[in-house]
Amino acid sequence: MKDQQKQGDRLIGSRSQTSRKAMPKLTMRIDFDAGRAVGPGKIRLLEMIDMHGSISEAGRQMGMSYRRAWLLVDSLNRCFRAPVVTSQAGGQHGGGASLTEFGQSLVHHYRAVESAAAQAAAAHIKALSAALAKQATAADLTKPRRLALRLD
Repeated sequence: MKDQQKQGDRLIGSRSQTSRKAMPKLTMRIDFDAGRAVGPGKIRLLEMIDMHGSISEAGRQMGMSYRRAWLLVDSLNRCFRAPVVTSQAGGQHGGGASLTEFGQSLVHHYRAVESAAAQAAAAHIKALSAALAKQATAADLTKPRRLALRLD
């Protein structure tokens, strides 16, 4: 595996790119109105906060700064009538964050809608996937094209 790098559950490298077929997936975002939306990134952040009990650790796990994670949490808390995340300032016992009851409900409802949408769209996604062109390889992208010029 000298020239390969593992990323997620697929291998990226010279030989492995063609060994696994990419599976299409439906990505869903719920837009409530201008500036208020919930999508896979915010929901994943909430799940990570629930798992780690910390906004900063959740951000680190997702490769984002604490400021970015905090801004996303703040936008979610402002989006709804009830807060989504509650936090406790640091101190002698340390700080932390947790999902409120409504925050847990938000994650649950989003995942239920996502699952229902994926099931409803499965046959259509399969039909569209069957119509995809062959994916270009790195060699195809660097291969020069032959152009014919005609002078009249």
